[in-house]
Amino acid sequence: MAAPLDLDQLQTFVTIVDTGSFTRAADEVHRTQSAVSMQMRRLEDRIGKALFEKEGRMNKLTEEGERLLSYARRLLHLNRETLAAFDDRALEGTIRIGVPDDYADRFLPEIMARFSRSNPRVELSVICEPTVNLADMIRRGNLDIALVTQCEDTNPTEIVRNEPLLWVSSASHMAHEEETLPMAFGRPNCQWRRTACEMLDARDRRYRILFTSWSATVITAAVLAGLAVSVLPECALRPGMRVLGEADGFGSLPDCKIGILRGHSSRPQIIDALARHISESLDNISIPTPEETGSFDFATLMATRSRRLKPNQIMPGW
Repeated sequence: MAAPLDLDQLQTFVTIVDTGSFTRAADEVHRTQSAVSMQMRRLEDRIGKALFEKEGRMNKLTEEGERLLSYARRLLHLNRETLAAFDDRALEGTIRIGVPDDYADRFLPEIMARFSRSNPRVELSVICEPTVNLADMIRRGNLDIALVTQCEDTNPTEIVRNEPLLWVSSASHMAHEEETLPMAFGRPNCQWRRTACEMLDARDRRYRILFTSWSATVITAAVLAGLAVSVLPECALRPGMRVLGEADGFGSLPDCKIGILRGHSSRPQIIDALARHISESLDNISIPTPEETGSFDFATLMATRSRRLKPNQIMPGW
């Protein structure tokens, strides 16, 4: 296997996975469906392994296909990064990005690293605020782009990731077993707070709100100290937390949809580039492991993951 892989074939391969079908991928890469199928056959011949297999009416990635996907994304990213390093017309300037601190710890490092390597002349100005504040800043022209939670109070976003919303407590305390449940939430107009309260009311579960804050750090501190129960997206789990499920008397919450809001900027090329890096970064960021999150009820967490569409399921269209 001395000859190099064909980047065009790898790009088509990744596009098939990202769009969910050969047909939509053909539109994206501006080829006929038969040409896309031919590219995949040649890539399979080059690798010496089958990349797709039938599952009913669907095509899904094989184990070898899943292995190749990670390498393909890295090779394509390195290719873009290399070209940018020698491009005299490379993007430059300043872009203002907003992210809630619920997402900042897990998502920002990868986003910033990817974007900065490909666009070394662009300065990133990062602001951490709640989604409603970021949406307002976008409307007022004070932000160029924001990664936000899709909710009723924001304009429709470009959804880039679904996260399970989870009931969480301290793994070392029993706050979730108190007769009147102590809670820590965001401000009253927080959608996660409204959803959790509605579910508790529907179950006639007594509770009182002890802590209110826009800061994820404050909510996390209350949970880890054993002072309260809260709801957090999976990406915000921390060591020492316990995920609560049906066995503890807590029902499943709807998934949290994370999306991109774009402002009206005179630098649309920079915004498009950053939006692409955000989408690619969130697609590659792994979910927390038991070692990262401590002694939470991992079985409950795995049950929440089973509700999500598997990323290697490809819609019909081979």
